[in-house]
Formats: sequence, structure tokens, C-alpha cells
Amino acid sequence: MKTEKEKMLAGEYYLAYDETLVRERTDCKKLLHRLNVTEFVVSGNTRAILRKLIPNAPDSLYIEPPFHCDYGYNIICGENVYFNVNCVVLDVMQVKLGNNVFCAPAVQIYTATHPLDAVLRRTKENAKPVTIGDDCWIGGGAIICPGVTIGNRCVIGAGAVVTKDIPDDSLAVGNPARVIRKLSEL
Repeated sequence: MKTEKEKMLAGEYYLAYDETLVRERTDCKKLLHRLNVTEFVVSGNTRAILRKLIPNAPDSLYIEPPFHCDYGYNIICGENVYFNVNCVVLDVMQVKLGNNVFCAPAVQIYTATHPLDAVLRRTKENAKPVTIGDDCWIGGGAIICPGVTIGNRCVIGAGAVVTKDIPDDSLAVGNPARVIRKLSEL
């Protein structure tokens, strides 16, 4: 029989108030408090905090606080990933960011989702992974919805709500986001 955490990571319905998951979210919030409030820039502990908070990221990860996430360990980063102020990553499932991904202020990346059935929604939730390719720029206030894949070398316009996959070399804007043109390689 699967644990609630195993169900969560598999994208199945799970109980978010499971003791293990509550403890892991609490541990994450403690690290976020240190990152966002007590130690960022003030001390030399920032890199150590990031290693604990997001262990699947290289040292080149840069986060401008405040930053928020659910677990941290489900965020997988390539080299040179940047989160500007007020970014939120609901990493119930894997959020994979390629190399050279830049997230402007207030970008929100969601893997968490909920059943449409009201009775089931009272107790269960589930998630879908998000993938962002290499060399992407996500504009301020953009929202990346559960299950979305953004291809390589894409630009997502400010305020866009990305509900469907975006192919490589695309400029996508709007709500819902749509590709308005292809971007040529330099």
C-alpha cells in the first residue's frame, strides 16, 4: 500500500494533511523563514539554506526573497536559474527548470490541483508536473498551471496564464496564454 507521499509524487489523489507531508511542509516553511527574513544577505548562510531547501539545484541558483514553495525537494534546477522577488512554486510534484531560466517578479508555478467533484475535493488533492526548458524568460506575474511543459528558448509575457504546452522558440502571451509568434535563434 502506498504512503500519502508516494501517492502525491505519483500524481494520484492523496491526503495533504498526512503527518509526514505536514511535517515536511513545516520544515520547508522554517527554511523559507530563514531565507526570506532572518538570514538572507545578512549572513553567509544563504547558500547553505538553499542547499537544504532546494537540494536538487546547483550553486548557481539565485533567489531574490521573498520566495515561497511547498516542499523544495521537488524543484529541479539547471545552471543559472533566477527567481526574482515574490515567486511562488507549489512543488507538490516535480518542477523542472532547465539552464538559464529567468523568472521575473511574482511568477507562480503550480503543480497542485484539485478534483472537480466537490465531495472528493473536501479531502483529496493531486498534482501534475511542470517542465520549463533551457533559456526561457518567464515575465512578471505569469502563472504556469499544472501539467504544462514550456519548450526551450521561450518567452512567456508578463501576466500570461499558461494552461497548455508551449513549443520551443515561442513567444506566448495572454490569458489563456497563446503563441503569438516564433522566436528566431540568434
